[in-house]
Amino acid sequence: MAQENLQAVRSIYERWSEGDFAAGREVFDQHVLFVMGPEFPEAGTYLGLEGIARYTRGFLEPWTRITIEAEELVDAGDSVIVAVRQRGVGDASGALTEFGYFHVWSFRGHKVIRLETFRERAGALEAVGIGAAGAHPQSGAGPFEVS
Repeated sequence: MAQENLQAVRSIYERWSEGDFAAGREVFDQHVLFVMGPEFPEAGTYLGLEGIARYTRGFLEPWTRITIEAEELVDAGDSVIVAVRQRGVGDASGALTEFGYFHVWSFRGHKVIRLETFRERAGALEAVGIGAAGAHPQSGAGPFEVS
């Protein structure tokens, strides 16, 4: 099951890398929790599919173009850790941005029950109860780090 969940997450990021942010809705439990860590401007907890939809609408608003790519995925049992690279073009400024962070996708069966965002790798690893030595990257374009 962990391999199937890993592939589901990989597929979602493939679509998000193309700017298709409707992708993945089918894997979320209807009561999913989406948690943005305190180090992010949109910090908070968003409940359910509607909470995620509301967050996503607000998140996409200031961008002309934005993509979110998985640089590396780590199988963590019932969770998948993803090193994320976000690139965008600001709507008002036209400025190019690039930002790295981490997502932790927590599953119950084949449904995501929690998606949490961390600025640092250590926070993501701690959230799933493993240390750096226990992380096993499944794919990657570089080290499991954010620059």
